[in-house]
Amino acid sequence: MDQEKVLKEFEKAGALLRGHFILSSGLHSPVFLQKALVFMNPARTSKLCKALAAKITEEVKGPIDAIVSPAVGGIIPGYETARHMKVPAMYVEREYGEFVLRRGFHLEKGMRVVMVEDIVTTGLSSRECIEAIKKTGAKVVAAACLIDRSGGKAKVGTKLISLARIAIPAYPADKLPKELAALPAVKPGSRHLA
Repeated sequence: MDQEKVLKEFEKAGALLRGHFILSSGLHSPVFLQKALVFMNPARTSKLCKALAAKITEEVKGPIDAIVSPAVGGIIPGYETARHMKVPAMYVEREYGEFVLRRGFHLEKGMRVVMVEDIVTTGLSSRECIEAIKKTGAKVVAAACLIDRSGGKAKVGTKLISLARIAIPAYPADKLPKELAALPAVKPGSRHLA
């Protein structure tokens, strides 16, 4: 699945939004990808994650033992990608401010793991998830996401495989362009985007 088809799936779901958004990173952006609108459709989610699974299989040499994702946003694409790859899906959650495996999830030393995210902006949650995986003794062989909105600039600490790589601008609150500052800011996940 090429980049244009991936973005078309987001558009068809009404998930490619324009305005003034405050991202979870704290940065402000004129574009928001409301992935929840994509993930509410099982067929669309399956199609995207099947393509991501194929791309991971093509780009990662050797076996893959598990997929691990950061909660909450990475759980659905991580699970669905793992389903297509026929490997276990797990996720990390914050405990005392740090990502850890919980709920009986366990990785063995030396297991080959791919970290799967939904959308990468700064790469912070990906890096934190990868660190949690490494602490178990497992080996992170790659990271993957549906959309890398950093245009390839985000550094996650390993190879990042994405279905689409686009450069969507994001700005600190004190460095907003005039046209963005003129619009009311909305935090994604608020009732305004429901």
